[in-house]
Amino acid sequence: MRIRGTVRLDKRTKNLAKRVRRGEIAVIDHEDLDGTSAEMLVEKQVGAVVNTAPSISGRYPNLGPQILLKAGIPLVDAVDSDLFKDLKEGESVELDGEVLRRNGTNLVRGELLTLKTVKDRMEAAKLNLGNELEAFARNTLTYVSQEKGLLLDSTGFPRIDTNIAGRHALIVVRGEGYKEDLAIIRTYLRDVKPALIGVDGGADALLDLGFRPDIIVGDMDSVSDRALECGAEIIVHTYADSSRVSPGLDRVRKLGLEHKAIAAPGTSEDLAMLLAYDKGAELIVAVGTHSHLIDFLDKGRKGMSSTFLVRLRVGSRLVDAKGVSKLYGRKPLALRDVCLISLAAAFVFVSLVAFCPSAGERLQAIGAELVSNIRIALLRLRLR
Repeated sequence: MRIRGTVRLDKRTKNLAKRVRRGEIAVIDHEDLDGTSAEMLVEKQVGAVVNTAPSISGRYPNLGPQILLKAGIPLVDAVDSDLFKDLKEGESVELDGEVLRRNGTNLVRGELLTLKTVKDRMEAAKLNLGNELEAFARNTLTYVSQEKGLLLDSTGFPRIDTNIAGRHALIVVRGEGYKEDLAIIRTYLRDVKPALIGVDGGADALLDLGFRPDIIVGDMDSVSDRALECGAEIIVHTYADSSRVSPGLDRVRKLGLEHKAIAAPGTSEDLAMLLAYDKGAELIVAVGTHSHLIDFLDKGRKGMSSTFLVRLRVGSRLVDAKGVSKLYGRKPLALRDVCLISLAAAFVFVSLVAFCPSAGERLQAIGAELVSNIRIALLRLRLR
């Protein structure tokens, strides 16, 4: 295996994914590469990935390496190397097996991961989940007392232009399975027309599907300029500690965009749920949100106190998109089925008129209504 290409470097994989191009070699510094970051690199069709941190540390069974390898993207762990000092963005390099070269000179020899290696390490990492769960639960309880205001107090949301009261609100987070979830609720989106809230990169996910978000909530670290400039209301999630400056605020100010800011503990998806709840959403539908231990470990979180408290507060209003899909994911009638139904109805209509002339006028009215309904059904099929 020999791959030549331009090198792109970034210690934040999400930032790298914004500018890396097809066939290029991505150099990252990402311990326990998570599934969402790996999927972003797969979408960009990178030629290979070199990680200066262990892609699987053994702390928990993270999915990122497996996703890359199954997509046919080589992954080399070059742990503790100085690639971020030795390489410059845009240089031409060559990855020959586990060796990375520049102009014929070896820069580093790493470990070329295989599916078998990854599988073995993930199995070993599963044995450590008990310890991780215990520490996670301990940290969650510790922070509950600090973040209880999320449950007991009002966060002080500003007035917004988007009308949410009495409507459904769809919150999209670019988390595991978000694309599949969005795809299977297209009918729901079209029929119900919920208020659309994108959490950072979730706004881009909505745009990619052909829907413009009404509101974008987040620290603005993974959302594109295209999304920020699409006309949605922007709510920047700032630090609860007022002494820390939010980079998201600087970004929207430089773009010259109107925005509001909310200082709150917890994650941006927590804030989006509280916003929908506070503004009177009848139902809150979640896409790609983080809800289990691996999700939170992937995010680098040591506990889930804010998420736990937010879900207690919003209660029964919150549902997962997968549940909604069972109501709106029904298979539409095929054109052939509609035609057969129409022919059968026409046969019954003609027969009744022939054998019972007195019913003619009434049946003609029913027939006209039937034709109208058939036209509507055919129109819906074309729209699908």
